[in-house]
Amino acid sequence: MATDYDELRSDVKESQQTSLQALKSASAPDARSVVLELDEADGLDGAGVPGGEFIAEELTVQVIPQADDEFTCQSCFMVRHRSQIARQKGSHAYCTDCDG
Repeated sequence: MATDYDELRSDVKESQQTSLQALKSASAPDARSVVLELDEADGLDGAGVPGGEFIAEELTVQVIPQADDEFTCQSCFMVRHRSQIARQKGSHAYCTDCDG
């Protein structure tokens, strides 16, 4: 007698049927209740202002000029020490990380 190896085994069929029945009987929220919950949550954050809450703080940053022994890499635009120059083409210098 020929055996069909592509056919599902009986124990696999039974487990699939029981898991399908369990999913159908599970108490999942319906789409309307989910939409209502999302709408309620949207009204709470940011007080209706797009992008959230405004913060009235001023950012103060001290800018330190580039030193004489530093250069700006033309690939990553990081300020590096002169010892990290890998190659230089005219006035353009490249660091060891970008040239590697």
